[in-house]
Amino acid sequence: MKLSQFKFNLPEELIAKHPSMHRDEARLLVLHKNSDKLEHRVFKDILDYFDEKDFFIFNNTKVFPARLFGNKEKTGAQIEVFLLRELNPDQHLWDVLVNPARKIRIGNKLYFGENEDLVAEVIDNTTSRGRTLRFLYDGPYDEFKNLLFSIGETPIPEYMERHAEPEDEDRYQNIFAANEGAVVAPAAGLHFSRELMKRMEIKGIDYGFLTLHNGLGAYRDIDVEDLTKHKMDSEQMEINQELCEKVNNAYDNNRRICAVGTSVLRAVETTVSTDGHLKPRAGWTNKFIFPPYDFTLTNAMVTNFHLPYSTLLMMTTAFGGYEKVMEAYQVAIKEKYRFGAYGDAMLIID
Repeated sequence: MKLSQFKFNLPEELIAKHPSMHRDEARLLVLHKNSDKLEHRVFKDILDYFDEKDFFIFNNTKVFPARLFGNKEKTGAQIEVFLLRELNPDQHLWDVLVNPARKIRIGNKLYFGENEDLVAEVIDNTTSRGRTLRFLYDGPYDEFKNLLFSIGETPIPEYMERHAEPEDEDRYQNIFAANEGAVVAPAAGLHFSRELMKRMEIKGIDYGFLTLHNGLGAYRDIDVEDLTKHKMDSEQMEINQELCEKVNNAYDNNRRICAVGTSVLRAVETTVSTDGHLKPRAGWTNKFIFPPYDFTLTNAMVTNFHLPYSTLLMMTTAFGGYEKVMEAYQVAIKEKYRFGAYGDAMLIID
């Protein structure tokens, strides 16, 4: 497959800049990949396609307020700092992106907060935009972390073309988010409300959680036409024994197993064995899934509508079939479905 095969014309007005009024009332396009049938539903109707003992796998990573705005010493120039991951808690070292990068050099100090409560020093250049920052703070670690996160904003995607607002703190987070470490929300899970989860339990549909800390890799531009030459960023993940036992039991009993989002699909495919069983894992994954690809464990998938050229679109077409998904996207555009993390959703089933 070539990068150019994932181009399509997406009208700007179809990119969702804000969430729907209620989590489970976004629209849902259902693609039956064996029959080519398409249905237009509301997300809360998703349980109509699942029965007792079927299994949903969710990603319970938690997004932290990763976007900070500070000022450079002496010049006062505003610098955006995007926290990627903590490198050393004891020394307050963080791997970050800075913008504009050309203004930042090793040794520069940056000041954050209304009263310049927090100071950071640039100690390393890792890429053209990447830096290592040491936050200069002498107090207890918990106090530092609370201060850092109080200064930070919810890292909504740049394509929303706005600053984070109070509603984003809640809505750009899954209701079951538990393990802090993501800078990108697992968007498919954003549609699941407490009411919908309760209805799942009443219907006897089982579910469990894995953790994959979504990074910015999915938003990076792919600069090669031949997709086999693209290298994905590594993301930290964990799948425990309890989840494996539940999922494998559902698989052995021919139940429908639904991956909620591309991050779940990547994590599962990183560890699944040739016999279709899920294996525990704690580590990192840089798995890149694009068509053609054979999936052995999951037979249903929930995902949002993705932007052109994105690795998320590539993974979706691998699961649903390239032609079928791309045709469904044209229908979605015609019917004015909303795209992106705050957009509408697609359910792909047999």
